[in-house]
Parts: sequence; structure tokens; C-alpha cells
Amino acid sequence: MTKKRYTKSTLPEKPCAACGRPFAWRKKWARDWDAVKTCSERCKGELRRRRKTTAV
Repeated sequence: MTKKRYTKSTLPEKPCAACGRPFAWRKKWARDWDAVKTCSERCKGELRRRRKTTAV
């Protein structure tokens, strides 16, 4: 029995909603990968600030 080896090139990627840079799948996002929109907490905060200023 061989273990699957993951490399960065085989992991799924998608663009960050805040900065636009691509980010790769992480194990901690395994359950909710479809719901992940940003690459970091900083980008998440930036996205919230943008939404707050456009809503007013």
C-alpha cells in the first residue's frame, strides 16, 4: 500500500477574491474548500472593509 504524495503542482488552486493572487488548497480547508474565498486573514479583512464602505 503506497501513500499518495501531494505536491504543490497537483493541489487545486483558485484566485483570492480580495487580492486576485492564486492560492492553493490546504488541509485545514478540506471540509469547506468551496466556501474559502480569500488567501489569508488579511485579505478577508480587506474584503470586509471594501464591502462595508460600498454598502453605506
